[in-house]
Amino acid sequence: METTPAFEGLRCVDCEETFDAAEATHRCPDCGGILDPTYDYDSLDVTRETFESRRFDSMWRYEELLPFSRDAAVSMGEGATALVECPTLADEMGVGEVYVKDEGRNPTGTFKDRGQTVAVTAAAQHGASDVALASAGNAGQSAAAYAGRAGIDSHVFLPSRSGFANKAMVNVHGGDMTIVEGRIGDAGAAFDDAMDEHDDWYSVKTFETPYRHEGKKTMYYETAEQLDWETPDHVVYPTGGGVGLVGMHKAAKELRDLGLTDDLPAMYAAQAEGCAPIVRAFQEGRDVHEPWDTPDTICGGIEIPDPGASPLVLEALRESDGGAVATSDEAILDAATQVAAHEGLEMGATCAAAASGASALAEDGAFGEDDTVVILNTGTANKDADVLRSHLMSKGI
Repeated sequence: METTPAFEGLRCVDCEETFDAAEATHRCPDCGGILDPTYDYDSLDVTRETFESRRFDSMWRYEELLPFSRDAAVSMGEGATALVECPTLADEMGVGEVYVKDEGRNPTGTFKDRGQTVAVTAAAQHGASDVALASAGNAGQSAAAYAGRAGIDSHVFLPSRSGFANKAMVNVHGGDMTIVEGRIGDAGAAFDDAMDEHDDWYSVKTFETPYRHEGKKTMYYETAEQLDWETPDHVVYPTGGGVGLVGMHKAAKELRDLGLTDDLPAMYAAQAEGCAPIVRAFQEGRDVHEPWDTPDTICGGIEIPDPGASPLVLEALRESDGGAVATSDEAILDAATQVAAHEGLEMGATCAAAASGASALAEDGAFGEDDTVVILNTGTANKDADVLRSHLMSKGI
């Protein structure tokens, strides 16, 4: 494999065994736990100037802290997204500054591209001819796009409730798509059955591949640099599986330990009230969630009733002195339309859980009047335009 000099291999987060990345591809061979990329940080000679001297053109500008080099990456220039200051939101929340990290500007319109560029690069490095995953929608579209760029066949399993744009673009990117009646769990079961029949398919499903959360950590690298290396007080993230939250928390620890920043931001998981297993587990003081029996939210992207990596998510929330918040679908859709009307930013319906959650946290006194709050907009509103417009029409607008 063509890896970066500091990349050491993979460590199991459960049994803590380490593995050669050329040999271990997915879950821990010993216990089935999640594998996490590891680095020899002492060998790294990076400073703020190392990154500031480079063009802000791609997440791969941070290649020293990634498993693969920019030259080896299956890339379309993902990352390098805008961090947009939102003074109206800051006034409404009663805080010093609010910024929205606008991940809708990625190649397929979502932050999923950050994970898939690394996951598909790993698949290519391992000689995969086919990649496969189950997805609520955006990750499947992204996987099909990056697989197409790599010359690899893709197999995407989507629930019937996935948006039209996701389904259409999986096909447009040349993916083999299976639509499964029901929700994400049903798509996941169909994916598992198919994987049992195709031992040559390479999974790029979240937390099965070690590399999707690794790519998403670059959201925080960029945020820190865009804030002139000042640590934001709070980061609010729309949470389903929590992959991005886990990745960003890892990135914050890396930057702190490397001396590039001084502290960790408080991480907050924002969910919909109709499917909030992380929020419930956090509030009850548990280290792992209980599956949500009857998920019911219009926010399909975060309707994950049984998030497999909840211990990592909950650990990140507590280690960062953050928290978790759930708001109603009505409040989430209101937040999406209000951010668009007041700040001009187009937040996806699911993504607006972070904006709604941030407002609820502000009302509860979680933020100080001089604090800096970063809200993650994980995807473009274009894919949800019908949902957002219908919400306005229901209000007579």
